[in-house]
Amino acid sequence: MKDLRIVFMGTPEFAATTLEKLVDADYNVVGVITAPDRPAGRGRKLQESAVKKYAESKGLKVLQPTNLKNEQFLEELKSLNANLQIVVAFRMLPKAVWAMPEYGTFNLHASLLPQYRGAAPINWVIINGETETGATTFFIDEKIDTGEIILQEKTSIAPNDNAGMLHDKLMHLGADLVIKTVKEIEQGTVSTERQPMNAELKEAFKIHKETCLVNWSASPENIHNHIRGLSPYPAAWTTLINGTDEILVKIYDSEIEKVAHDHTIGHILATKKELKVAVKDGFINLLEVQLQGKKRMKTQDMLNGIDLAKNAHML
Repeated sequence: MKDLRIVFMGTPEFAATTLEKLVDADYNVVGVITAPDRPAGRGRKLQESAVKKYAESKGLKVLQPTNLKNEQFLEELKSLNANLQIVVAFRMLPKAVWAMPEYGTFNLHASLLPQYRGAAPINWVIINGETETGATTFFIDEKIDTGEIILQEKTSIAPNDNAGMLHDKLMHLGADLVIKTVKEIEQGTVSTERQPMNAELKEAFKIHKETCLVNWSASPENIHNHIRGLSPYPAAWTTLINGTDEILVKIYDSEIEKVAHDHTIGHILATKKELKVAVKDGFINLLEVQLQGKKRMKTQDMLNGIDLAKNAHML
């Protein structure tokens, strides 16, 4: 059995859950690296990361470097005398950091590598209509998400799972996978395999505002997957043309209605209870939305507070 001294690196809740399971399993976490506090909210008050909050509640040593190549940080990291580093939802590490510990540095990625390498795997598997995904642990190398695979675990994606639901599912599945990986390293039984070279790799590019714009000319399935793949954050959006008003609308939930019609793409059919947008071969029924400057709400509540023109449509 190896005597592990672990440095953990991560920032959001997704990572904090893994750190909590490491602590609960009585592993020796000698240091935690997380992002610097950042201003957030209307008051622009400094906000601590979820990882920092948990680490400090357990009395763990926390480092918050702005530059991972800074000599002072590297010396402080080296002084922790860690022999294993674990990375969950952090940022790209320089070789001076990931090559430091004796037993290496491994990362948890929320996809079945080599598929969906990149910043937003949870969003893209849903946007692309996948029915299965999972989590992977792998040793970090020079490139992004290309290192040798240690362990993988699969999970199904339900037809109406959104990105938030899948995030929570993978957060716990991934944390358990990290514990299994640490046990194998501790026991000296870890084995790895190179990632297969596959010409048909699907990437998980970073999500931008343009990525979130709804294309009403797409198929009903693609539009629905796009909406749920971006819900609750950052959220798909469109522009409501209501008479002379142009209103930005975020969409959080939808359903498909397959039915023949002769309406133009984007045309809105509304009653007091529902709002449907005409698309190819049917309608997208909007269930939960947020108008610019308003709170997120059920569509029925939104319809109570707005008068829609006869020619109202989504652009």
